[in-house]
Amino acid sequence: MSSLPIFDVAGSAMTAQSVRLNTVASNLANANSIAGAPDAVYRAKQPVFSAEAVGADPALNGVKITEVRESEAAPIKRYEPSHPLADAQGYVYAPDIDPVAQMVDMISASRSYQANVEVFNTAKELANATLMMGK
Repeated sequence: MSSLPIFDVAGSAMTAQSVRLNTVASNLANANSIAGAPDAVYRAKQPVFSAEAVGADPALNGVKITEVRESEAAPIKRYEPSHPLADAQGYVYAPDIDPVAQMVDMISASRSYQANVEVFNTAKELANATLMMGK
């Protein structure tokens, strides 16, 4: 913990957005994966965040990653009897992942990360300017 809690707040937010970007990337990478059984299908992941007190001030909160949940959405069942992974009835299963929604989530996470980098840099510049006032 730093002596200026703004760095802890911005740092926790950057960590949270980094996890969010990683889960979106994983979801996009597996969006077109196929499985031969519904229980073997990749499940989309979504991080869950909560507020976490930073320092001694209970009103000052950062972000904590509570967990990374897997989607409960049913897999998409497609009839493709010629596919090598098809089950006995000729069906293959794909994850229910919307690439457009994932891209929107990725853009949002990226912009949030960038905003927190700006907060971090501005706080650093203000701290340096404050230290230089005595010279």
